[in-house]
Amino acid sequence: MGTLFLLATPIGNLKDLTFRALETLKTVDAIYAEDTRVTKKLLAHYAVSAPVYRYDEHSHARAFKEISVLLERGKEVALVTDAGTPGIADPGSRLVAAIREILPEVVIVPVPGPSALTAALSVAGVPAEHFTFFGYPPQKKGRETFFKELAMCAVRPAVLYESPHRMTKTLELLRKNFGDAHELFVARELTKVYEELWSGTTGEAIAHFTGDHLKGEFVIIIR
Repeated sequence: MGTLFLLATPIGNLKDLTFRALETLKTVDAIYAEDTRVTKKLLAHYAVSAPVYRYDEHSHARAFKEISVLLERGKEVALVTDAGTPGIADPGSRLVAAIREILPEVVIVPVPGPSALTAALSVAGVPAEHFTFFGYPPQKKGRETFFKELAMCAVRPAVLYESPHRMTKTLELLRKNFGDAHELFVARELTKVYEELWSGTTGEAIAHFTGDHLKGEFVIIIR
């Protein structure tokens, strides 16, 4: 049986790729990526020539068959996400679960590295011995219920991911359920040129995150 590597890639700055990750990418037989276009830019930057194929929530069945065949032949396969650690708020967890169930002899190896979750917590200035990670809020169904339940959660801090398209609505729901004066920490575009680390109340966040401040990916920490 082969080896499946869960390999973390930069969340912005390409220099954050670890030496071990680069070495692994240069030696594996195939790379499966959430978005091949994004991953190919990283591979081109480091002159990595391994073939790249798509693996996301819509291609699981097909990709799983391909990956299974490679692993049964003793090949080495790397799974990467667009940015950060695969399996964290990412469909890679589904692949790992399927491999463990159907091909239990396959060696699964984490190659750790960048993560927006830990990067944001490290600079938030909040006690993080205990925290709850909620990933991305539901896009449509169950969204109101999600934020109501979040407000009742006793564990703090609570951490969310959010996209620029839903950030305003998410902040409005946070104010609705937590109040106008509840403290937040928001990390935007981590490790990128326009990185922003912001703290304030829910009401202040709604006023601040407009225009250019609404661009990029967000990590929201509810204090």
